[in-house]
Amino acid sequence: MGPDPAVAAVRRAVRAALAGLPADVPVLAACSGGADSLALAGALAFEARRAGRPAGGVTVDHGLQDGSADRAAGVVKVLAGLGLAPAESVAVTVGAAGGPENAARTARYAGIDAVAGRHGAAVLLGHTRDDQAETVLLGLARGSGARSLAGMPPAFARGAVRYLRPLLDIDRSTTRRACAAMDLDPWDDPHNDDRSYTRVRVRHDALPALEQALGPGIAEALARTARQLRDDADHLDALAAAALREHGTSVDALARLPRAVRTRVLRDAMIRAGCPPGTLAAVHVDAVERLVTAWHGQDRVDLPGGVRALRRHGVLEFRTG
Repeated sequence: MGPDPAVAAVRRAVRAALAGLPADVPVLAACSGGADSLALAGALAFEARRAGRPAGGVTVDHGLQDGSADRAAGVVKVLAGLGLAPAESVAVTVGAAGGPENAARTARYAGIDAVAGRHGAAVLLGHTRDDQAETVLLGLARGSGARSLAGMPPAFARGAVRYLRPLLDIDRSTTRRACAAMDLDPWDDPHNDDRSYTRVRVRHDALPALEQALGPGIAEALARTARQLRDDADHLDALAAAALREHGTSVDALARLPRAVRTRVLRDAMIRAGCPPGTLAAVHVDAVERLVTAWHGQDRVDLPGGVRALRRHGVLEFRTG
């Protein structure tokens, strides 16, 4: 008899992700101890052992709750028990830039980058279809354009570290069933029920309200929309990156670009200058764009992350401080 259907679904997703990596590249499961990442770690342990691939796990101690170090040590014990090696915890310091959610995310990725870089490993993340739907709704609320509506990419790189999201087509109920079938006991982070966080309100209030008003399948539909928009967004982003490399932020060059490309150039320039990506909204991009297309001598535009945009001598400048 084969594995439980939920376990089989998670394993298939992980197997497909691993197939795109060179056979000798180690892989780490980033695991918080929650159901999604724990199911991911269990599937990675099985698939890597079967393929003869080196595989480990890493958890991040954000230091934001009492007992967080003990919790991280417990996750490491579970990862090691699955046969993942190395199984490590990395402690990070969470700052304040961009709000608590963005600051925690920034610190978390920096910590994982360090561990993965030391081992020359790729990293699997446990984001699910439900996470994707929440991301699309958050992007819609910010009015951030097609890139936000395209959601989280299934693969991306941070420096030399490659990240993969195998579970974007799998929902949370499946990962929880998979954990039960693998006899894994997930930890439910109390922050996931704290409605002071925007994403938590989307998860517990906005999505259920949409399901009630429009019928079931909203999360799946939002994730499908993200997939459909991603190709368009990738193409426009490539055009914007080429324009920024060739012309920088010359006002004349920006003015000649189609607006769909120009706004992407501006957003990219803002992020490179230090604006946290998760805090940029359409209002910020529109205000900076007016320095190009509707300039009447107006002063600087203040942006998230302490960045300011100014027009000087035919060039847009982005300064911090």
